Amino acid sequence: MILGKVVGTVWATRKDEELVGMKFQIVKHVDLEYKLKDTFVVAVDTVQAGVGDIVLFCSGSSARQTASTKNKPVDAVIMAVVDKLDVAD
Repeated sequence: MILGKVVGTVWATRKDEELVGMKFQIVKHVDLEYKLKDTFVVAVDTVQAGVGDIVLFCSGSSARQTASTKNKPVDAVIMAVVDKLDVAD
């Protein structure tokens, strides 16, 4: 799993029928202090995350393991909205 921040939404009215009804979010990677990195992914949102939320997402074959994305053409999925991080120094 990877930490990220939702920074935007992708609107796609025409898409594969397997993706109809799915919400696509732009997620930038973040470090443990929530500092944005340059890299990003477009991920299917399965947990109603919103712009500004810190989230956990995964990519690759793991992205097709949720109930919503099973056997669908998905390479990244948001699986959780993060409430808090406890990091020891």
